[in-house]
Amino acid sequence: MPISLSIEPTTACNLGCPECPSGLKQFTRPTGKLNLDLHEKMLDQVKKSVFYINYYFQGEPFLHPQFLDLIRSAKQRKIYTATSTNAHFINSEKAKEIVASGLDRLIISIDGLTQETYENYRVHGKLDKVIEGTKHLVAAKQEAQSKTPHLIFQFLAVKPNEHEIPEVFRLGKEMGVDEVRIKTAQLYDYKHGNPLMPENETYARYKKNVDGTYSLKYKTGNHCWRMWSSSVLTWDGKVVPCCFDKDAQHVLGSLENATFKEIWDSSAYRGFRNAVLTSRNEIDICQNCSEGAKVWA
Repeated sequence: MPISLSIEPTTACNLGCPECPSGLKQFTRPTGKLNLDLHEKMLDQVKKSVFYINYYFQGEPFLHPQFLDLIRSAKQRKIYTATSTNAHFINSEKAKEIVASGLDRLIISIDGLTQETYENYRVHGKLDKVIEGTKHLVAAKQEAQSKTPHLIFQFLAVKPNEHEIPEVFRLGKEMGVDEVRIKTAQLYDYKHGNPLMPENETYARYKKNVDGTYSLKYKTGNHCWRMWSSSVLTWDGKVVPCCFDKDAQHVLGSLENATFKEIWDSSAYRGFRNAVLTSRNEIDICQNCSEGAKVWA
């Protein structure tokens, strides 16, 4: 059984990010939110092995009206909890509720330090809401004398904002967040370049070839540790192999008609793992993935 899971609270999102199927409303699967009873069923079936749950897959978690109930249920089972947010729905009261819920880790997406650079990727977003929400969280932690949630500023490096990368570390320290991370962007259309691709290749997942085209910087082999250590559960109880299967094209089973253990041990799951071990580069969701890869200089 896996030691970690990603559980999707909702596929709904308030933003329209250009490399996100949720933001672009391009899912073929339905939009919805996780039912609390289904969530209890999930936890009861995995609580003996899982010690880490990332309550995020697609969508904005805080659009789920009972999102913190999900966190509290996991914490009652002594499971480490994390999530990721665009921070547009965190006021002073919500920040206090987040701290009180026991949430262990919270990634805050801050992909620009001016409104112009921020909205270049976070379409329809407001940078001042991100800053305001972060301030509320830091204040709520201080008021409760709590070390959690561990607050992370995550900066998605793209061409319009890469010049701001040094400054985001200063801002994070100034505001009192616990950590700053720079994340490389997954681009769906990259072979002939992409306007979002950073000029500094350090911040890119792709490298320029001698013929002018681009390819992944990484050499992917027939292996991936995630297939044996983690899994992803969608809001409607479907099980997919990993977070790169954003539109749930590789459903390995559903909790509607099987237990998680039955799905984990099923011929469908074993067949997918075998495909990873024998011909990973032929699997569509693996072709733009850096996980399980060896990085070559």
